[in-house]
Amino acid sequence: MLQRQTIQGTLVLEAVRALRCHATADEIYTEVAKTHPNISRATVYRNLNHLAELGEIRKIETPAGPDRFDHLTDRHYHIQCTVCGRVFDVDMDYMEELERKIRDRHGFQITGHRIMFQGVCPQCGASKG
Repeated sequence: MLQRQTIQGTLVLEAVRALRCHATADEIYTEVAKTHPNISRATVYRNLNHLAELGEIRKIETPAGPDRFDHLTDRHYHIQCTVCGRVFDVDMDYMEELERKIRDRHGFQITGHRIMFQGVCPQCGASKG
């Protein structure tokens, strides 16, 4: 079923694509509110989740911190800076063969995987120097 995109949904999608930085919902709300100050935080959050469900954006759950939203929807890996918390793309191919190599004794049918690497980003590493 084809779903119609609302004006608010379009604004949120455009903000995610413009930010291009794995932004949090709060960061996306701030971006949208710059030009549309009457939009509510709840509307932005609702649209982010809806867009992720539709596959227009990718929701990234981070182990320590708020969810982030990615304009890239292909399967790829991320790395999170343990100092500033920002999330970056990892330059490597998605390893589908990893799923085929897993031996499961609990009856799971493997449908995918998420791996979040951790490290210190160059900006935070330079500031410690």
